[in-house]
Amino acid sequence: MNCIETLLIERKNMRENDMLEKDEIFSKVLRAGRRTYFFDVRATKADDYYITITESKKFTEEDGSFHFKKHKIYLYKEDFAAFSEILEEMTAYVLNHKGEEVISERHQKDFKKEYTNEVESSEPVKVDKSFTDIDFDDI
Repeated sequence: MNCIETLLIERKNMRENDMLEKDEIFSKVLRAGRRTYFFDVRATKADDYYITITESKKFTEEDGSFHFKKHKIYLYKEDFAAFSEILEEMTAYVLNHKGEEVISERHQKDFKKEYTNEVESSEPVKVDKSFTDIDFDDI
């Protein structure tokens, strides 16, 4: 077998392995407004399992067309316990300090932003006239 034949076989095997990795073994979907979260159990090449968590966010253009931005986390078995523990701790912290009620512009149309212009020094605050206030939910 020559070098070219070996490369072709290796490339074919890589494509087959990629196809196997793309097959979800178990999946759940969480739709949350413009965001969708995909939780997938997948198999490694050694036939062990891992989890991918994908956030997909829909963006609409001015012309009405849209596109999605995706972010993915790969979570392997050896990290499950620590990841779960920290996630539980973080969610408990937020709920204990802010409760379950959602307080935001996006969820409450009558929500008012409170801007404070407290400056510790007595110097006047300079405002850059070219600055545009951008809400990151609009991006």
